Amino acid sequence: GAYVLQVKATDADDPTYGNSARVVYSILQGQPYFSIDPKTGVIRTALPNMDREVKEQYQVLIQAKDMGGQLGGLAGTTTVNITLTDVNDNPPRFPKSIFHLKVPESSHVGSAIGRIRAVDPDFGKNAEIEYNIVPGDGGNLFDITTDENTQEGVIKLKKPLDFETKKAYTFKVEASNLHLDHRFHSVGPFKDTATVKINVLDTDEPPVFSKPTYTMEVYEDTPVGTIIGAVTAQDLDAGSSSVRYFIDWKNDVDSYFTIDATEGTIATNELLDRESTAQYNFSIIASKVSNPLLTSKVNVIINVLDVNEFPPEISVPYETSVCENAKPGQVIQTVTAADKDLSPAGQRFSFRLSAEASNKPNFTVHDYRNNTAGIETRRNGYSRRQQELYFLPVVIEDSSYPVQSSTNTMTIRVCRCDSDGTILSCNVEAIFLPVGLSTGALIAILLCIVILLVIVVLYVALRRQKKKDTLMTSKEDIRDNVIHYDDEGGGEEDTQAFDIGALRNPKVIEDNKIRRDIKPDSLRFPRQRPPVEDNTDIRDFINQRLQENDVDPTAPPYDSLATYAYEGNGSVAESLSSIDSLTTEADQDYDYLSDWGPRFKILADMFGEEESYNPDKVT
Repeated sequence: GAYVLQVKATDADDPTYGNSARVVYSILQGQPYFSIDPKTGVIRTALPNMDREVKEQYQVLIQAKDMGGQLGGLAGTTTVNITLTDVNDNPPRFPKSIFHLKVPESSHVGSAIGRIRAVDPDFGKNAEIEYNIVPGDGGNLFDITTDENTQEGVIKLKKPLDFETKKAYTFKVEASNLHLDHRFHSVGPFKDTATVKINVLDTDEPPVFSKPTYTMEVYEDTPVGTIIGAVTAQDLDAGSSSVRYFIDWKNDVDSYFTIDATEGTIATNELLDRESTAQYNFSIIASKVSNPLLTSKVNVIINVLDVNEFPPEISVPYETSVCENAKPGQVIQTVTAADKDLSPAGQRFSFRLSAEASNKPNFTVHDYRNNTAGIETRRNGYSRRQQELYFLPVVIEDSSYPVQSSTNTMTIRVCRCDSDGTILSCNVEAIFLPVGLSTGALIAILLCIVILLVIVVLYVALRRQKKKDTLMTSKEDIRDNVIHYDDEGGGEEDTQAFDIGALRNPKVIEDNKIRRDIKPDSLRFPRQRPPVEDNTDIRDFINQRLQENDVDPTAPPYDSLATYAYEGNGSVAESLSSIDSLTTEADQDYDYLSDWGPRFKILADMFGEEESYNPDKVT
């Protein structure tokens, strides 16, 4: 009787004329699921609890027929498609009451170890299922979530499994609908429960250490081979294989210790020094004898304990000062002590003067008994003129066993201070300096003096250089300037860049046998220049100077005028200059080439008589 919808038919006949316009409704197809009111056309459900999971869509054929007229009853039909809408009226159900799973003990935490599924005949969100583990045996080790795509329950591992500890687990899982319809609460509880049994499978596992980390202690300078501790690992599998130990070598520090491969005992391999390394950190690996590939690792920390082997010393500063106007009992410095050893809790240092300094009336040491001491004056004033420095031996002892002590010498400098005790100067030289002239002012004055000296030295050097150049250019007369002019072209640099031996006068070279391209080692002979008359020809003057330079072994090798004057002289070919050449090639006479020897034979054949030259014979 649930309302579905209402249909309505219209008749074009006159409603006032008989029953021609009166319409009656009926169902031709769709029974017994639906019924229709013949007068109003209202369609209702005809059966209770229609199940969408059984049939979802229905086609209902409706007929509308008038009640009379001359032509009899006329009818019209229409089809109504009815789709059932799903409601959450079915609880989820497990297809079986017990699920069996087999899980290896080596499964990782968080991994999925199995799936179970409950069936809900509803559709869409009405079929969404939520899975929960009933509190009990497996609540701490396992978890379950819902796969949104398949609506399956995915069982995951929360903690590692151990076959040797427990081989099986049993717990219950509950499946329930997420979206409930209050109209169907009376149908029953919309949930179901199933039992899950998990059997743990044994796998070959690596050895297990008895501790996650091992910490050991050893005194420094312990003899080599001393056992300082041991590690233990066991094979928890059913076979219970033996275990072997070895150190995971990573650097040279690991060589300070050794381990017994069978017992796992750790011993020193070298002498240890806490001041060098206070702690060692390395790893030890345990492997199964039956399967060496199965290994486990543990971290070992070894702390080196201190042995009192170093005496305490005064911390910086080792030098202090005292004013000339100091009063007796005035504390001029507070000292503390430092010990290279690892000071234990409650370590105490004591301070005192050495025996030889106790009788001197200059300074004393006051031990405050809190690991500090004060250096106090014992005199009424000090004089820098009499003694600038005092050396105070201070003895410091520690409270460890065995007791270590040291004597530390403090340097005390006497300084000039003002009435408030502010130090003005601590240097002896400052005694003789004017009062009020600070060190910064002295440094500034010295810098100014140095700068003035540098300027004076540079000025004098420039003056000497200028004067030297003037003398060099003026010491020769006007005729000597011609020789200077002939030196044009680079001077000594040209002799270093090129070999000018070919330009030397052969006659002069043969006569003197002295190299002109380097400076001779012989002493310089004084030049004796004869007086030159005023009416002497300039050529004679040049030849005279030329001969002097050729004979002088100390003359520079860049006298280009002297060598160029004799260019070509003494050569078999005489001058090769084109100045005296004939105007045309036809006027040339090359017969003289035959007289030059075998080196010029080819040229003689080429420029001599044409019939005497045969290019095919030239090689």
